[in-house]
Amino acid sequence: MNSPEWSYALIGSVGSVICGSLSAFFAYVLSAVLSVYYNPNHAYMIREIGKYCYLLIGVSSAALIFNTLQHYFWDVVGENLTKRVREKMLAAVLRNEMAWFDQEENESSRIAARLSLDANNVRSAIGDRISVIMQNSALMLVACTAGFVLQWRLALVLVAVFPLVVAATVLQKMFMQGFSGDMEGAHAKATQLAGEAVANMRTVAAFNSEAKIVNLFTLSLEKPLRRCFWKGQIAGIGFGIAQFLLYASYALGLWYASWLVKHGISDFSKTIRVFMVLMVSANGAAETLTLAPDFIKGGRAMKSVFDLLDRKTEIEPDEIDSIPVPDRLRGEVELKHVDFSYPTRPDVPIFRDLCLRARAGKTLALVGPSGCGKSSVVALIQRFYEPSSGRVMIDGKDIRKYNLKSLRRHIAIVPQEPCLFATTIYENIAYGHESATEADIIEAATLANAHKFISALPDGYKTFVGERGVQLSGGQKQRVAIARAFLRKAEIMLLDEATSALDAESEKCIQEALERVCSGKTTIVVAHRLSTIRNAHVIAVIDDGKVAEQGSHSHLLKNYPDGCYAKMIQLQRFSHGEAANMASGSSSKRHIDG
Repeated sequence: MNSPEWSYALIGSVGSVICGSLSAFFAYVLSAVLSVYYNPNHAYMIREIGKYCYLLIGVSSAALIFNTLQHYFWDVVGENLTKRVREKMLAAVLRNEMAWFDQEENESSRIAARLSLDANNVRSAIGDRISVIMQNSALMLVACTAGFVLQWRLALVLVAVFPLVVAATVLQKMFMQGFSGDMEGAHAKATQLAGEAVANMRTVAAFNSEAKIVNLFTLSLEKPLRRCFWKGQIAGIGFGIAQFLLYASYALGLWYASWLVKHGISDFSKTIRVFMVLMVSANGAAETLTLAPDFIKGGRAMKSVFDLLDRKTEIEPDEIDSIPVPDRLRGEVELKHVDFSYPTRPDVPIFRDLCLRARAGKTLALVGPSGCGKSSVVALIQRFYEPSSGRVMIDGKDIRKYNLKSLRRHIAIVPQEPCLFATTIYENIAYGHESATEADIIEAATLANAHKFISALPDGYKTFVGERGVQLSGGQKQRVAIARAFLRKAEIMLLDEATSALDAESEKCIQEALERVCSGKTTIVVAHRLSTIRNAHVIAVIDDGKVAEQGSHSHLLKNYPDGCYAKMIQLQRFSHGEAANMASGSSSKRHIDG
């Protein structure tokens, strides 16, 4: 994935190697300066100190240049990797079938967290850490070479205690950061609770549940609090032990250096140089080892990323062998002997041998009790799910043979719950039809009875609707969604409770608009209000996973006087009559009171 940035990685690697070598050289120069201060000849001391000062200025200048090279070029590599991973992950997520999103582990918040965290963890394990490993590897190589050249005996002893120094430094850094497991996981429940409360703030406020939310949040923080307490105790003890080991190893190295000087085996200048250079390299080795948790985290992140990227979707939107949909469809839709159950609930059948047909250019209305599968028909036609058996056909061809993306261009949907994005009304109407002109947008809004209320807004079509369209009322959101569907001018219209959120007057206007726009198009309407589907060419009553009754409004009432449809008509008439009586009684009471 990072191959396009190979040249940046190469320059960054050169910078890393030189920076590591400069660290060892800096320690060498510093120890040489220290040894010069012990020389009794003042003139020699001043001359040498001046030379080393110029040398340190040169080293620091080189460090400035090569540190800049290292971090600039490795940052370019890392940021491009992060961007590329996120792009590929999102593309892979959007390619998956709807059943994948129904699974609990693929909830929207979790996917968003994966897009954010996994890409960063991959970058930190690969891009950032490689530069540190190269830098510290160069440091150790230069330091060990210099140590064995100057005084091999002391270098041998110091290398022997390297594991102790490295282990002590690693433990020290780990305990300073908190070496007690995944604290993010411990806080996950509290974080989720807070996120849900903020996202549903209107509901929380409406039910005066602020205190309840705070109490639940407090309870969910008790477990992380206990873990943090023990983390502090363990970190404190561990830090003390690490410090002891570190300074004990220093003491051993210095004692042996003094023994060598005492017995004339080496002089002070060489021993102090070897000690300083090797101790600096030990810290570098320790820093490399402290990256182990990042590599483990990065390894997990990479597995998560590639599990997502390598997953083959069960419904491929761009199948190679698929047939492109013609420019114009007749729009005949048929479900033949369809059995279906949702993948997350395979033991709950929705349809059993369902046969349904919407003739080209005609209107098919679906009615039935809640949960009978009316919206599932709409989902199957859009091929959000595959039937367990049977076929869904458009113009006589199984929709599995069509290219899915080109098929969906010929289908317009108004969902039961209108989905608006946090952008302008104009962008929401134009969604999925970016080539539409302003005149097209206004025409669609006018047909949907939305132009009047949009024009009355201060910013008109440029009004931002907020997250999930929160700035608009339910009826306004529905009308914007209907305008979006009108704009597509598709041959197949799917209306899933399209007028459920509208008042009586708006519903009448929309109904007239729908009749105009849907004239000559295949229209499948899901409705609870039976008054809106009286004029449908065919009304299908779905019950117990099958079509119980089918025909026009008059046909159903005539041939099935005691059927489901007739009972639903009577029930709605009774409800409306009772509501009218209540309104009349309320009016009379007000008249008497007056």
